[in-house]
Amino acid sequence: QVQLVESGGGLVQAGGSLRLSCAASGSIFRFSVMGWYRQAPGKERELVASITDFGATNYADSAKGRFTISKDNAKNTVYLQMNSLKAEDTAVYRCNARFGGVDYWGQGTLVTVSL
Repeated sequence: QVQLVESGGGLVQAGGSLRLSCAASGSIFRFSVMGWYRQAPGKERELVASITDFGATNYADSAKGRFTISKDNAKNTVYLQMNSLKAEDTAVYRCNARFGGVDYWGQGTLVTVSL
């Protein structure tokens, strides 16, 4: 059973920064890809950033230049560093991991960016 636990969300002013963490139960080596998704009220869920088992990264256009995804294999944790936050970044952010063709999800962490 895969468990993903996010942390690091909260309220921040526009222009500020937050770092989200996603701690996985067991080794993250087994995941072919891990990513961060977000869903704002009334909007579809969207991919924010992902990182493969080899460390290749991918970002949504809205995240490029502001967000950085990284992972610490020793800590079984994936991070999302978010800088220059905007009001439109307000959403529930959820961690995703793919293993054996199955997607696993964390419970989500709320990020609220105030003007």
